[in-house]
Amino acid sequence: MKKILLLITCLLAWGGSFAQKKGNLSGKIVTETNEPLPYSLVKLVNVADTTKTTEVSANLDGLYQFQNVNEGQYLVRVKMVGYQAYSSQKFSFNGNDLQLPTVKMQSTSKQLKEVSVVGQKPFVERKADKTVLNVENNATAAGNSVLELLEKAPGVTIDRQTEQIKLNNKAGITVMVDGKTNYLSGADITTVLSNMTSDQVASIELITNPSSKYDAAGNAGIINIRLKRNKNFGTNGSAVLNTGWGGVKDGPNNLYRHSANLNLNHRTEQWNIFGNTTYNTRSSFNETLLARTANTPSMLTTFDQSFNRKQKSPGYSAKIGTDYYASKKTVLGIMVDFATIKNDMVGLSNANVNEYQGNTHTLSYIKQNNGNNSKLKNFTANFNIKHDLDKEDANITFDVDYAGYSMDRNDNFDARYLNTAQQETNSSNLRNIVDAKIDVIAAKTDFSWPFSKTLKFEAGLKSSFVNTNNDFISEQLSNGSWSDVLGRSNLFIYKENINAAYTNLSKNWKKWELQLGLRTEHTHSKGHSVTSNKIVDRNYVSLFPSIFLKQELSKNHSFNYSYSRRIDRPSYQQLNPFVQYLDPYTIDSGNPYLNAQFTDNFEFAYNFKEFSLSFNYADVRGMITQVSRQNDATRQIEVQRQNFGHANLYNANLFVPLKITKQWSMQTNLGANYQNYEDGTLVGAQFQKSKVSFNFNTSQSFIFSKTFRAELSFWYDSPRIRGVEETTIAQYALNLGIQKSLMENRLKLRLSVDDILNTNYWEGRMKYQNVDMYVTNHYVNRRASFSINYSFGNQQVKSARNRKTSLEDIKGRTGG
Repeated sequence: MKKILLLITCLLAWGGSFAQKKGNLSGKIVTETNEPLPYSLVKLVNVADTTKTTEVSANLDGLYQFQNVNEGQYLVRVKMVGYQAYSSQKFSFNGNDLQLPTVKMQSTSKQLKEVSVVGQKPFVERKADKTVLNVENNATAAGNSVLELLEKAPGVTIDRQTEQIKLNNKAGITVMVDGKTNYLSGADITTVLSNMTSDQVASIELITNPSSKYDAAGNAGIINIRLKRNKNFGTNGSAVLNTGWGGVKDGPNNLYRHSANLNLNHRTEQWNIFGNTTYNTRSSFNETLLARTANTPSMLTTFDQSFNRKQKSPGYSAKIGTDYYASKKTVLGIMVDFATIKNDMVGLSNANVNEYQGNTHTLSYIKQNNGNNSKLKNFTANFNIKHDLDKEDANITFDVDYAGYSMDRNDNFDARYLNTAQQETNSSNLRNIVDAKIDVIAAKTDFSWPFSKTLKFEAGLKSSFVNTNNDFISEQLSNGSWSDVLGRSNLFIYKENINAAYTNLSKNWKKWELQLGLRTEHTHSKGHSVTSNKIVDRNYVSLFPSIFLKQELSKNHSFNYSYSRRIDRPSYQQLNPFVQYLDPYTIDSGNPYLNAQFTDNFEFAYNFKEFSLSFNYADVRGMITQVSRQNDATRQIEVQRQNFGHANLYNANLFVPLKITKQWSMQTNLGANYQNYEDGTLVGAQFQKSKVSFNFNTSQSFIFSKTFRAELSFWYDSPRIRGVEETTIAQYALNLGIQKSLMENRLKLRLSVDDILNTNYWEGRMKYQNVDMYVTNHYVNRRASFSINYSFGNQQVKSARNRKTSLEDIKGRTGG
C-alpha cells in the first residue's frame, strides 16, 4: 500500500512539473502627446491558434490587464476610433507577470492633414438595394425640413393636393425614423416631416423593393430617416441654430422659418446615454385655384374658386434613451420620444358661381372665412434586448413598444352668400370638432444564424394591437345656439390586430448571391361607426414572397433581379365614415368599406462600377385613390377614397455619377415612367387613362478648399398622371447651397436657397364621367436659410445603437 501511495505521489509531482504556469499581462495606452487614451480596445492573440483571443478595454488612465494567461507566444493589437490600428511584434510569455511596453497610438487626423482634397459623400448616393440622401454636412440641405429634402430626391414627389408622398409615381410609402414606423399619414405625416429639420438628420434611405424581413406595408417602399449619431467613449454634442424665410407667388412676404436643435451623447464602458431636443417654428401660405363645370340637361354652372390659407406651426420634440452593455454579448436599451405640434390656420375662400339656363345668366358669390387650430401629440417608448450567440454574426433581438397619438382640432366656417349686386342674401356658420386618439402596443423578435460564411438564415415574429377612437362633431349656428348637423357627426372606433412571421435564407456562390424570403401576415380588423351603428369586420391571411438575385459578371459588371409582394391597408381616417364640410360646394367623406391594395413589384438592374440602369414594373390591384363625385342636383362635389380597379406602372432609371475634376463632382438621375390605369365601374362607368412621363435630377458638388464648398442641384418632373388626377405642367427647381467650416470643422456656417427661379407650383386636371375641373396650387417653394452648427466635446464618441423596433409591422396610417 505504501508503494502504491508513493507511486501516485511521484506521478502527480511529475505531472505537475509539466503544468502550464499562468500569470498576468499588463500595459498602458497613450496618445501622441503621452496623454492616457481611455477605453481603447486591446486584444491578446495566441500566435499558435489565432482563433483564441481575449479582449479588454483600457481604463480611464489608459491601463489594461489580461489575467491568468497561459505560457506561450502572443501579440497585442489595439484599436480606437480616430487612431491608426496598432499591432505589436510577437513575444514569448513564461507565466510570470509581465509589464508590456507602453503603446503610443497615432491619430488618423494627422494623416488627413496631408490630403489636399477633403472627400465628402454626395447628396444622392445609389446603392444596390436603396438610394441614400446624405443630409449631414450637405450645404443644400441646411435649413430645409425633411419634407423639403424629399422633394429633391430622385423619383420622389410631394402631392400638395392630397398631402401624399410618392416614389416613382407610386403612393403608399412607409415612413420610418431609425427603423421605427411612424403611424401618421396624409396631412398628419407631412405636418410632422415639415417640422422635422435637416439639423436632426444624418441620412434618408429610399428602399423601393424591401425584403420579407421588413413589414409588408408600403406599396411604393420605405423611407427610413436616420437621425444624427455621434461616434467610442466620452461626451460630445452639437448645437444648431437656423433662420430663414420663404416665398410663394402672389403670397405674403413674412413667411419665417426658425429652429434650434441640441444633440447630446455620453458613453462609458457599460453605459450610453443620448438625447435630442428640437424647437421649430414656421409660417406657410397655400393658395388653391379651382375652375369647375357642372353640366346638366337643365343648367350649365361654372365655379371659379380660390382658397387662401396662412398657417403658423410651432413644434417641439425630444428624445432620450440609454443602452446598457450588460456583457460583451448582451445589450439592453430603453428609448422614449415625445413630440407636440400646434397648427393655427386662417383662411379665406371666394367662389364666383355662374349659372346659364337658356338665355339667362345669373352670377352669385360666396365669401367664406375659415379658421383651424389643432394640436398633435405623440409619445413612443421602446425596450430592446440584443444578445449575440456563440457563433459569429448569430444573434437574437427582442423589442416591445408603445405608441400613443392624440389630435385635437377645431374648424370654423363662416360663409356669406351674395347676389349679382353683391348684396348679402344668406349666411351660415359651421364648426367641426375633432378628438382623435390612437394607442398601439407592438412586439417583435428576430433571429439570425449563419450556417457558414456563405449561407445565412433569418426568422422573426411580430404582433401589434391598434385601438383608435375618433370623435367627430359637426355643428351649425342657428338662432344663437349650436346644434348638430344631421348625418355628419360620428363616433368611430377601430381595432386591429396584425400577426406576422417571416423567414429569410441567403446563399452566396462565387459569382451569385441569392436571397429567398416569405412573410405571412394575419389581419383582423373591426371598424365600428357608433353613431350610425355600422360595423365592418375583416379577417384575412396574406402571403408575401420575395426573391433577390445578384449575378456578378466581373469586378465592375453585375446584374440584380428582384421580386416582392406588398400591401397597403387604408389609413384609420380614410376608414372613418365621417362627412367633413370644406365649403358650401365641397365635402370630404370617409369610406369604411375600403379594402387593402396589393402590389407585385419586379425589378431588374445593371451595374457598371457606380453607374446603374434599372427597370421596375408594378402590378397594383385595388389601388386606394382619391375620387371626386359630383351631385348634379346640388352641384356639390364629394371627395372620397375608394379602391381603383387596376394599375400597371413601368419605370426606368439611369444613375450616372461623374468626377469631373478633383474639386468638381456630379451625379445625375434620369427616370422614365409609363402609367396605365383602368377601372370598369368608376363612379358608375368605365375609366381608362395612360401616360408617359419623365423626371430628371442632377447635383453638382464643388470643393474650393478644405473648409469651403458649394452644392448646386436641379430637378425636373414632366406632366404625369395618377389614377383620375393628371398633372398638366412640368415642375422644376434650381437650388444652391454653400458651406464654410471654421475652428477645425467644429463650427459650420451654411447658406442655402431653394427654387431660385421661383418655378415650382402644381397645376392639374380631373376630367371623367360628370366631373370636370382644373386645379392650380401655389405653396411655399422659394426658401432661403442660414444655419450655424457648432460641435463640442469629444468628436470620436461612438453613437447609440441604431436599432429597429417592433413598430415596423404597421404602416403609418392615422392620417387621411
